[in-house]
Amino acid sequence: MPIARIATFLVVTSFLSTASHLGVPVSCALDDDLSTLDILSKIRNDQSSIVRASSDFGHIVDAVPSGVFHPVSPSDIAALIRLSLFQQTPFTVAPRGKGHSSRGQALASGGIVVDMSSLTRGDHDHRVTVSVDGMYVDVGGEQLWIDVLRATLEHGLTPRVWTDYLRITVGGTLSNAGIGGQVFRHGPQISNVQELDVVTGTGDMITCSPIKSSDLFYAALGGLGQFGVITRARIGLERAPKRVKWVRLAYTDVHSFTADQELLISMGSGFDYVEGQVQLNRTLTEGRRSSSFFSAAKLARLTELAVDTGSAAIYYIEGAMYYDDHSAADIDQKLEALLEELSFVPGFVFVRDVLYVQFLDRVGQEEQKLRSAGLWDVPHPWLNLFVPGSRIHDFAAGVFHGILRDTKPVGLILMYPMNRDKWDDRMTTVTPPGEDVFYTVGLLRSAVNAGDLERLERENEAVLEFCDRADIGCKQYLPHHASQDGWRRHFGAKWGRIAELKAKYDPRAILSPGQGIFPFPAAASGATPATIAAS
Repeated sequence: MPIARIATFLVVTSFLSTASHLGVPVSCALDDDLSTLDILSKIRNDQSSIVRASSDFGHIVDAVPSGVFHPVSPSDIAALIRLSLFQQTPFTVAPRGKGHSSRGQALASGGIVVDMSSLTRGDHDHRVTVSVDGMYVDVGGEQLWIDVLRATLEHGLTPRVWTDYLRITVGGTLSNAGIGGQVFRHGPQISNVQELDVVTGTGDMITCSPIKSSDLFYAALGGLGQFGVITRARIGLERAPKRVKWVRLAYTDVHSFTADQELLISMGSGFDYVEGQVQLNRTLTEGRRSSSFFSAAKLARLTELAVDTGSAAIYYIEGAMYYDDHSAADIDQKLEALLEELSFVPGFVFVRDVLYVQFLDRVGQEEQKLRSAGLWDVPHPWLNLFVPGSRIHDFAAGVFHGILRDTKPVGLILMYPMNRDKWDDRMTTVTPPGEDVFYTVGLLRSAVNAGDLERLERENEAVLEFCDRADIGCKQYLPHHASQDGWRRHFGAKWGRIAELKAKYDPRAILSPGQGIFPFPAAASGATPATIAAS
């Protein structure tokens, strides 16, 4: 790799020349130089590495890095960051797990992308450690949630909260929030973290918790990678069930749908998991004829229901009731009693009985089908919103019965409520203020045909414009904003504190530049996190 050799030569000669001029002993200079050479030897810039690191799951944004760094330990990441800060103009550093972002958040144009999966290859045996007595698991930030599941189940234990898709990294979801159907009861994944190891933008390796370096702990959780790289997380566990009653209930009326959802998340017992989906009319009448849950016959019944009622959409609650050998005898009776309290369309209840691991990995099974059909590696212009519970009907009327009424999207539309008191406002993630209940709405759509991407992007913009015009009060989840002013509005009252913490933990604004929150290079623009905080 001639470019890498030239870079090494320039760094070495420049470093030795500077050391000599400053009177630094040669032995000291050589020790530091060997460390620099070790870091440079882990950077690859072959075409294959660069191409993989230039795009993400969204396939919308491309950003070509200068190289891809393959650390074998967290200390390598710290050394890379210090090497950046040693330069007159530092280079940006973006940690990348599976690259499951949709708007280039894990990219670093002209900078260095850190391949976090290399940490697993460096020390696999010690990157997932279960404490049965402590009821927690210490897990590397690069680990996939599916592997965390497998490791904890060996001890009969499990984390409480799961994202729907498990083949993404722990550090990735904790840098956002980590949401799924268990959030109503246990809060997001970030609310279930006890301790973190973080490599900051100053090159420091810090262990933090609610009682130790707590400002960094709360900043990093949901922090979009702006304050440091999460290299380890301690996550609370509970006893794992063995099986799941997996239920879907159909509704033609959004008011009954949301009333039942909010009833379910208010219960102390009942479903252990509550989500919901929106099937637009054309998705049912012209879409796929079967799914991983619904057979062709069941989908035909749902289609007939939509046609007969003239509903613009069929809504269905997805619930799960966990059980094990001790509770198996009563599970059917418990489920029947719960269903009697709900107002779904009579006869439209669908139940499957599956293993716990099969339920949690349900999207992984769907992934294989989509890959086989060539529908996985396509553009994903996803839009995820947190919608105030008091405005969810206005949102549904304007979006599902208005903007998207006659569309036929490929993908999912999720819609389910969460309890605000399960979230910790000290963390960076923002939710709609002043609401006891808010909904997540995920327009998880794919562009599979020519012209789809442009159309879906226009529809997303129309949804955002509608929310602004109607003053719905939405907040983006997995956010993307084109300007710093947009980010200021997004964070609202948290903005000043976020800028202060950025100035403390990443003063040169080199971390996760793909988010576009703080300008880079800070020195060239004249705007540093410190001056932004001051303003």
